[in-house]
Amino acid sequence: MQTINVNGYDMAYLDIGQGVGGGPPLVCVHGSLCDFRIWSSVLGPLTRKHRVIAPSLRHFFPDHWDGVGDTYSIAQHVDDVIGFIEKLDTRPVDLMGHSRGGHICFRVAQRRPDLLRKLILAEPGGELDATLDPACKPGPSPLATRIAASAELIAKGDIDGGLQLFMDALEGPGAWKRLPATAKQLLRDNATTLIGQMRDQRPPFSKADAESIKTPTLFIGGANTKGTLRQALDALSANVKGARTAMIPGTTHPMFEQAPQKYCEIVLAYLAED
Repeated sequence: MQTINVNGYDMAYLDIGQGVGGGPPLVCVHGSLCDFRIWSSVLGPLTRKHRVIAPSLRHFFPDHWDGVGDTYSIAQHVDDVIGFIEKLDTRPVDLMGHSRGGHICFRVAQRRPDLLRKLILAEPGGELDATLDPACKPGPSPLATRIAASAELIAKGDIDGGLQLFMDALEGPGAWKRLPATAKQLLRDNATTLIGQMRDQRPPFSKADAESIKTPTLFIGGANTKGTLRQALDALSANVKGARTAMIPGTTHPMFEQAPQKYCEIVLAYLAED
C-alpha cells in the first residue's frame, strides 16, 4: 500500500503490475462500503497485462472515519479522483468504477475526458431524472431510502444491523447472513461512510449528462440485477454515444466477485481494442 496527498488528504492505494507494451494504467474505483481490497478477486488476471492502480476514496479504509463533517460527498470524491489521476506518472488512464465508484467515474469523464482513454462502468449507482425516466418521482428512490435507514442504524451504533439492512436491500433477504466473515469485516471497516452518503445529495443522471460522455465507454452488469441499479445501467448505456454493454449471466451487483474470470475476460478484451 502507498499513499499520495490529494487535495489535502492522504489517499491510500495499491499499484500492482507493470503492464504490457507500455499501455495506460487501469485505475479502479470502488463503491459504497468498500475500499481497494474489493478488487482482490480480479487483480491476478488484470495485472498480468495491465498496471492496476486501486485507490481507497476519502474516509474509506484504511482510514477510520467518525462520520462527522461535510468532507464526504460525490463532488469531493470526483475532485479527489481527478487530483489522483493528475498526480500519476502517466496519463491518460483507463478508468473503471463499480456502483458508487461508477457514478464517480462517470462524473470524472464528464469533467476531464482529457485524462481518460477508456471508461468502464460496472452498474454505476445513482438516480435518474425525468429526461431518462419519465415515470420518476421527486425525492430519493426506494433503494436510497433503505440506505438512509441503514445509515441511521449505523450512526446509533448498530453496525451489523445497519449493514444487514443495506445488504438485504441491495441483494435480497438473507444477503448479509450469507456473506463470509472476510466480506462482512470489509463492510464493517467502512460502515461509517454510509453516514456521509446519507447526506450526499448526489445529482441524478440526466439525458444531457449521458450525451456529454465522449470517452469510449463499456457498461458491465449482472444479468440478474433488478431495480434502480439495472434501470440506471439501461438508461445510461442507451444514451452514451457508442457505448457497449456486457451482461454477465447468473450474477447480480457484485458481479466481479461472483464471476471474476468472466468479468476479467470482458475487461481485458475491451482494453485490448484500439
